Amino acid sequence: MTQLWTADALLDFLVEEAGLPPADRPGDLGVTLLDIGLDSLAYLQLSAQVAGSFGVDLPAEMPEDYTLAEILATVNAGLGEREPV
Repeated sequence: MTQLWTADALLDFLVEEAGLPPADRPGDLGVTLLDIGLDSLAYLQLSAQVAGSFGVDLPAEMPEDYTLAEILATVNAGLGEREPV
């Protein structure tokens, strides 16, 4: 069974790797990276991490209205398309 990426893992990445202050960690994934003060560089870091760790490609350019929930759903949809090992 494929293990899905969790909201906590996404938020941990944003804090630990993308520069999101822990106090600004959102309680709701209905926000965009821009909403929480992160820019396209943070998106590129996230995109590279997702591709490297999961083999899932996010859109090349950061959609301004791309919520954290949509990012998580994109990753998990990509993981769900894989054949179990």
